[in-house]
Amino acid sequence: MKVTHRAPWLIADLGAPHRVLSWALNRPGFVTARRIVFREVRNRDLPVEVDATAWLQAELATAGLADAPALLTSRSVASFAQTRADIERVTVHCLATVGLSNSERVGHRQRFDPARFGTINIALSCSAGLTEAAQIEAMTIAASARTAAIIEAGFDLPEGRATGTGTDCIALAAPPGDLPFAGLHTDIGEALGRATYDAVDAAAADWLTTRPDLLGDGP
Repeated sequence: MKVTHRAPWLIADLGAPHRVLSWALNRPGFVTARRIVFREVRNRDLPVEVDATAWLQAELATAGLADAPALLTSRSVASFAQTRADIERVTVHCLATVGLSNSERVGHRQRFDPARFGTINIALSCSAGLTEAAQIEAMTIAASARTAAIIEAGFDLPEGRATGTGTDCIALAAPPGDLPFAGLHTDIGEALGRATYDAVDAAAADWLTTRPDLLGDGP
């Protein structure tokens, strides 16, 4: 994964077309792409009357990135963390940005405040050739690693320790293949978990250092 910061874009070049799984606004589900991109936004970019999907598609087309699943964030994309994990024959690259001003604790829901909008965006590239089922399982490992890192970051809400934000997004790229499993007992699962945890941990620590004005109110 080659990462380029070209404000307001953060571009993860996968080097070749991959099967990407995400819930990205513009290209959700399983798609084929050779790039995953993050787009930094401000409130002025997306006032309430703007169709966010149409706006994003226009921005991507103008930047020549229309093929790429795109993840939106109000966090400065210059704050990204990039990690790599090599386990046995598997390599996983992870790119993450973390903003916690939109934090939630799973099983609860706070009142949404557009002025306190932040998110956790994660792009992953796995070298192993996976079946679609294994890629779905791999996504759960990435989500678990993200949650573990956020819990250990210690950001408290009235309901308890934050576990993520209300707008997190993960995009996971892998070549199609015949490996049927990617759980915690596999080298794939270990590499995915390690790379994701380390990237989110580093990016969360950076946010906690640079945005003390947005720290949550503990129980």
